[in-house]
Amino acid sequence: MRVTTKGQVTIPQHIREKLGITPSTDIEFVEEKGRVYIVKKEGERNKTSKFRKLRGVATVKMTTDEIMALTRED
Repeated sequence: MRVTTKGQVTIPQHIREKLGITPSTDIEFVEEKGRVYIVKKEGERNKTSKFRKLRGVATVKMTTDEIMALTRED
């Protein structure tokens, strides 16, 4: 794994899944005895909402206008 010129690395998918790290999850780096650990920060922002697990699973092929028409009252 390499660090980009911006100082970024990709956390492997199996690690993200194991720790429950999703987009917008806050993490912190902890240095201890010459090693650095990535730790998921706990708090309100990282609590799993009932909608977060549904993120990205929509399969309806409708335009925004079509969806808005369905949600608007006549």
